[in-house]
Amino acid sequence: MRPRVASLPQITPIIALLRPDAFDNPEWRVEPKFDGFRGILYLDGPTARLTSKQRRELARFSGLAEEVRDILGLRSAIFDGEVVAIDDGDRPNFRGLMSGQGHLHYAAFDLLWLNGKDLRGLPLVKRRRHLEKLLPATSPVLSHTIAVPGEGKALFGAVQRLDLEGIVAKRASDPYDPKSVWFKVKNRLYSQSENRFERLQRSKR
Repeated sequence: MRPRVASLPQITPIIALLRPDAFDNPEWRVEPKFDGFRGILYLDGPTARLTSKQRRELARFSGLAEEVRDILGLRSAIFDGEVVAIDDGDRPNFRGLMSGQGHLHYAAFDLLWLNGKDLRGLPLVKRRRHLEKLLPATSPVLSHTIAVPGEGKALFGAVQRLDLEGIVAKRASDPYDPKSVWFKVKNRLYSQSENRFERLQRSKR
């Protein structure tokens, strides 16, 4: 049995609320929504594990968690992010993730804990600064998502042109708390949304 990460707090993730359209607001930060599995990544010394939004261990991605641990070499950390499969065109590919194809990658969008310090009470913009300083400039298995201030409509237009899943909007001043509000806007033209439910059901068998 895989050892539990006992010295770190168990995270209750913020669940993004669905919104029908993108918006512009300078008090918010907007990120592309990568198509994969949401994963809270716990690093504690030699231990590394990923858990789902429901706190279930994502054991199939244990190798990816260990690779990230080895790259960063941190005493302890907790990240929120997305496990994706990157295809030969450097794009997230959900079908590849389901079928075991493509290169596994962890796209971090938040840093909640670092070497004994709880960062959840900090505003999003400060947590993002810590995150961006921490991660390597280039890595085949680890990166952070881009976050742009305020211009949700422009980013959503770019997401549609690139055939990505959508965007997520977060208030820049908010702490990481389940009561904080995030909005997600889905790209209705996204090519990989077709037969999504059936693929997910097959993956659970």
